[in-house]
Amino acid sequence: MIRRLVPFLALLWTAAPAVAQAPVRIGLSAPLTGPDAAYGQGLRQGAEQAVADLNRAAGGRPRLVLVPADDGGEARQAAAVAKKFAADNVRLVVGPLESGAVAAAAPVYEEAGAVVVAPAAAYGPLTGRSLWNLFRLGPSDAQQGRAAGAYLAKAFAGRRVGIVSDRSTFGRGLADAVAARLKEAGTPEVLFDGFPRGTRDLADVVARLRAARPDAVYFGGLAPEAATLLHAMREAGLGATLVASDGILDPAFAAAAGGDGEGTVMTLVPDPPRLPEPRGARPAPRSPEAESVAAAAYAAVELLAQATERARAADPKTGRIADGRKVAEAVRTGPSRTLLGSVAFDARGDRSGAPIALRIWRRTPDGRLDYAGNDAEP
Repeated sequence: MIRRLVPFLALLWTAAPAVAQAPVRIGLSAPLTGPDAAYGQGLRQGAEQAVADLNRAAGGRPRLVLVPADDGGEARQAAAVAKKFAADNVRLVVGPLESGAVAAAAPVYEEAGAVVVAPAAAYGPLTGRSLWNLFRLGPSDAQQGRAAGAYLAKAFAGRRVGIVSDRSTFGRGLADAVAARLKEAGTPEVLFDGFPRGTRDLADVVARLRAARPDAVYFGGLAPEAATLLHAMREAGLGATLVASDGILDPAFAAAAGGDGEGTVMTLVPDPPRLPEPRGARPAPRSPEAESVAAAAYAAVELLAQATERARAADPKTGRIADGRKVAEAVRTGPSRTLLGSVAFDARGDRSGAPIALRIWRRTPDGRLDYAGNDAEP
């Protein structure tokens, strides 16, 4: 019955040993309070259900116990959670959610020998140090930038592409990744420019764009500045297609861009799968924010459980992980079967072939601007 309900668990647990083993603890560092609490609750719901499903399918294998902790989405609090987990010998961790929290906690986990699977943190340099213990499930900003560059090189082959950023670390990182991919394709950009976040007067930038005559403009930045750039371009008679990342995935973009946003192309993470139906219970209601991350938390638990089993890293008497490097190596040498599909990682800890979708913002019949269901050709 379980194999029919949850087929991706079928290969996880093999024949049970004669003697039951101590449970293995998996920590969850998530913003259970604060402005991102809706996402934190989604992480908790996904992780809790994964633990319950895996335990039902475990037979005599080590059971899992989830140890949730509230990091508030803040770097300092996430580091404090990491120290608490280290003191309590929790060596398998899902989270944190935010890139800043991951950056603050990762060195603590590395020193403690803990393996960390970050469900969604996208900041590129997080894995730039090639930490042995850090893996992320979602695409990095750099991966989104390269996907956008590949799209531009194909969709605008033989035509002119400009690149503009808001000069933030986030925006410049995206712009650099797009430029690198265009250069590889033999079609470098005709303009690489930028302006500080919050700038309202873009006359100088738009003048340079007009001189460069781009057919498409990639923008590395967030929704408010993207809308400002679009308005300035259209007022100057520039009809170039705007391409951006999920930094513009914000209701503020639709509201501010209005009709000028029509045709804007955006890279983003595809819609996640829903959690399996819980056995013997009605599914818990989840907000859209919770739904967006629950599957990643579920998959993170699956990854850690499978790697621990493959590495035989858990002490059968205590359930403790004596050598986190064995677990990390098992994660890295995957692939692992998860709710998100087959998951493997590169040497940096980024997900290999992380799926990235291309969507176009279009006017709906009632006049709204929306991207849902509007796929762009890759």
